[in-house]
Amino acid sequence: MPDLIVEHVAKEYPTRGEPLVVLRDISFELSAGENVAILGPSGCGKSTLLHLIGTLDEPTSGTIRLRDENPFSMNEPQLAHFRNRNIGFVFQDHHLLPQLSVLENVLVPTLAEGSPTDEQVARARDLIGRVGLAERIEHRPAELSGGERQRVAAARALIQNPILLLADEPTGSLDRTNALAMGNLLLELQRQENTMLIVVTHSLELASQMSRRLELDDGSLAECA
Repeated sequence: MPDLIVEHVAKEYPTRGEPLVVLRDISFELSAGENVAILGPSGCGKSTLLHLIGTLDEPTSGTIRLRDENPFSMNEPQLAHFRNRNIGFVFQDHHLLPQLSVLENVLVPTLAEGSPTDEQVARARDLIGRVGLAERIEHRPAELSGGERQRVAAARALIQNPILLLADEPTGSLDRTNALAMGNLLLELQRQENTMLIVVTHSLELASQMSRRLELDDGSLAECA
């Protein structure tokens, strides 16, 4: 059975007139070790779909199951725990805390359950080394380049050993060289961790690095030719 099942998902928002339909009848599956790019222009609903899959928002209809669990049947504390344990996020803006070091930023997701364990600190150090920032482990975000900040965000997304990694325009604020490096890094980390990776992007170059490509058009999702 696939690890992620998105089935007949729709999302609409109420307005004074007819509802605003953003997504309609979205279905696809993904298994551990697989990656996919979701393409489409700005404003087509890519980020909305990613937020639904990441349990940051709830679909109007349809189901999303992760490892055969329905996160939307959980109460809010259960859902927050489920999300923190199973899903890692990399956004276009790194969202690093400026007062914290690289190491401390990577460890932020572990603080939801108290102080980080020795094992979590060791994993954070290992991840920071794997993204090429071992020598900057005590630096703060203001002392890093844009590409380096995104590398920290990637390490942070993996600190809890998630089964699903979601990246929303992760190269959107980077130049071409750093964008290519970021795409390669995400794929390398995904293979090493044997996690699922979904990248939302309008960049054909980034999408071409993924093994599968889907396109969102007029609220519907289809395989790219």
